[in-house]
Amino acid sequence: MWCEPVGPHLAEGRAFRVLAPLTWHVGAKGSGLSVTVPTGFTFDASVPWWGRWYQDPLDPKLRRASALHDWALANGWRRIPAASLFEDALYADGVGRVRRLILSLAVIVNKWR
Repeated sequence: MWCEPVGPHLAEGRAFRVLAPLTWHVGAKGSGLSVTVPTGFTFDASVPWWGRWYQDPLDPKLRRASALHDWALANGWRRIPAASLFEDALYADGVGRVRRLILSLAVIVNKWR
């Protein structure tokens, strides 16, 4: 297991902590572009209240995508590039095309600033 649950349930999901560095190759393996979520980073695997009928926030297929997305936002990335990491990780974890589209749009528009 590369992450573990921490703390109480949050309003929209559950908090998790990264147990070992999570390195993601952006675009394709060997692209020379990578993102590493460090050990100890805490993220929230959440789904907006209006989307919970469609997606369980505790689905393990969301965790890696959520970690990458939350790390990117915490480090100054804008919402659409962070959503791109999210969608790419969902694809790698076997989430279907329609569900990926809906979830990716949700992370873009939720809490838009």
